[in-house]
Amino acid sequence: MEILKTKREMQAWSGLKKKEGKTICFVPTMGFLHRGHVSLLEKGRPLCDELVLSIFVNPTQFSPNEDLDAYPSDIDNDLTLAKKAGVTAVFLPEKDDLYPGGFQTEVTPGPLAAHLCGKFRPVHFAGVATVVTKLFNIVMPDAAVFGEKDYQQLQIVRQLTLDLDFNIDIVAGKIIREKDGLAMSSRNAYLSAAQRVSARSLSQALQTAEKKIQAGETDPEQLKTELAAFIHSFDDTRVEYICFCDPNRLMDITRISSKPVLLALAVKVGHTRLIDNTLINR
Repeated sequence: MEILKTKREMQAWSGLKKKEGKTICFVPTMGFLHRGHVSLLEKGRPLCDELVLSIFVNPTQFSPNEDLDAYPSDIDNDLTLAKKAGVTAVFLPEKDDLYPGGFQTEVTPGPLAAHLCGKFRPVHFAGVATVVTKLFNIVMPDAAVFGEKDYQQLQIVRQLTLDLDFNIDIVAGKIIREKDGLAMSSRNAYLSAAQRVSARSLSQALQTAEKKIQAGETDPEQLKTELAAFIHSFDDTRVEYICFCDPNRLMDITRISSKPVLLALAVKVGHTRLIDNTLINR
């Protein structure tokens, strides 16, 4: 497993592999890897000849009041997990290499970024779109794997890849959960033991909604009210949003039918913002 620390090294490595006729699968992350990340690597490993992991905490997707400075990191453990998962190259760039002095270009996503988390994190998806575009140009992958836990991000990357003519296959990886149902996230490390109990309310709410829909409930507003009350019955929780939406356009729906519907939510547990989702009628 090679470790490449500059974009020049990464581009040279990828260029050489291309000359050798090899294909590249890419999994971009912000590090502090857990089993969710590993599952993406395992999904990507058989897709191509080479598997590249990037670890970069992207500053442009954080607002000033968010957790950029506190974002957890454990590079040694990340590299251990990467090697076990069959990664052949790790890209570990520094901020000044990806965003050198004078950097001023931004990739602005379209209407997909106006929904769900985009309403509450106004700079986030432009930062995601910009760094993903840069990483695609540097790594030059044939396929890239993104997790369904960040479903809105997945849809934006799919659209970006289509709109900007990247010849890259975007592959979705399923949500990986803890034994108690909590969706795996690097930010789970922020939770105290008591908050961890409250955080279970997210996955429990998703399960409750799915059961009610299977039993015939079609009114998303009624379900939102019930789910918010359920989540708020747990200590130290504050619902940011609960949305039933079209899984492709991410627009709110007014009636639940037999068509696929995305139920997505964001909840503050203490100071930690958690997201989760489920695709109903998949």
